[in-house]
Amino acid sequence: MNQPIAVDDHAAAVAELLPQALIDRLPLERCHGLVLAEDVAAAVSLPSFDNSAMDGYAVRAADIAAATAAHPVELPVDEDIPAGRTDVPPLKPGRAHRIMTGAPMPNGADTVVRVEDTDAGTERVRISVAAEQGKSVRYAGEDVQRGELTLREGTVLGAAHLGLAAASGRHQLAVRVPLRVLVVSTGTELVTAPEPLRHGQIYESNSIMLASAMRALGCEVRVVRSVADDVERFMTTLAEHSDEVDLIVTSGGVSAGAYEVVKDALAENGVRFTKVAMQPGGPQGCGRALGVPIVTLPGNPVSVLVSYEVFLRPALLAAHGHGEVSRPAARARLLEPLQAPSGKRQFRRGYYVPANEDTAGRVTGTVGPRGGPGSHLLAAFTQANCLIVIDEETTTLAEGDEVDVLLLS
Repeated sequence: MNQPIAVDDHAAAVAELLPQALIDRLPLERCHGLVLAEDVAAAVSLPSFDNSAMDGYAVRAADIAAATAAHPVELPVDEDIPAGRTDVPPLKPGRAHRIMTGAPMPNGADTVVRVEDTDAGTERVRISVAAEQGKSVRYAGEDVQRGELTLREGTVLGAAHLGLAAASGRHQLAVRVPLRVLVVSTGTELVTAPEPLRHGQIYESNSIMLASAMRALGCEVRVVRSVADDVERFMTTLAEHSDEVDLIVTSGGVSAGAYEVVKDALAENGVRFTKVAMQPGGPQGCGRALGVPIVTLPGNPVSVLVSYEVFLRPALLAAHGHGEVSRPAARARLLEPLQAPSGKRQFRRGYYVPANEDTAGRVTGTVGPRGGPGSHLLAAFTQANCLIVIDEETTTLAEGDEVDVLLLS
């Protein structure tokens, strides 16, 4: 490896490497969390017809204008109109139709009296309050007009968006289909639980972390755990899956020592290995091999998670069509002093507590580190809700100094 490269330069290389997710039309039930690939207009108005907002009686406002609790107005009930009825007869003057929530308003009616303001009669009804014209009526198109733009390209589809699409006459949507990713963890020392550990072995965890994080973005992830440090076996594993995935992500085997299987296998096959000026997560690589983009991460678990946050997560979100790909950022005052290496951007696990806006309109909370800088200290990550970002020029921070934080939750 040559001179370390900047964090931002490697992030740009990873982002450029990842393919743009393809567009496909999927049923609404498969679209949650995906990014809409085209504008959507309503096929029908919402509501599509005038309907009742209450269980009650459809009447003419003029017919009940004099109604009071002491002197109710009594009207004959001609019809029952449940929700879903399509053959609704018109309302004659001086009459009432019993109507349910969502049922079509009959021609001639201009208001609805809720059942609680009547004696709930079925043949004749006594109405004890007056109601102005339009009371408890939902008018056609008051929410959405037919042909109106309802969802914009780039929207990350949630429950409300999908409900609106369904209500406005859509059964499928054009979306960015998430990438198919192969995750490969390497290392002869790795053992998969519940196999018992022998001295010198450790339980494999990187593939679980990476697969979980990428599935949370919608990726279709397959995992190969604990590939031994054997170049031929490693390349065979990649070749077995290369035609079926859009991206390969490996962990381990990229440092400067011996037995670095990923580097040994891929350095002459299109993958560039480098040292990034960061801590943790310095050894990195990316490129194309076997016709597939490959991102190679270091092996220590904290390095894997930090590398995912800094390089892979934003690149995957961009590939899936998201407009906002960065974690929310904030400024915070340190609760204790910190040291950082010169020339490296350090990412420390921390716990951030927000505060109210100050007089300058900034939101400045407090943050305390969780665990030390070591890339093996995974337990501290479970106690963190942010990454404290210390720039390359800063080596010493005092209690009370302000720092940037990336909010993880």
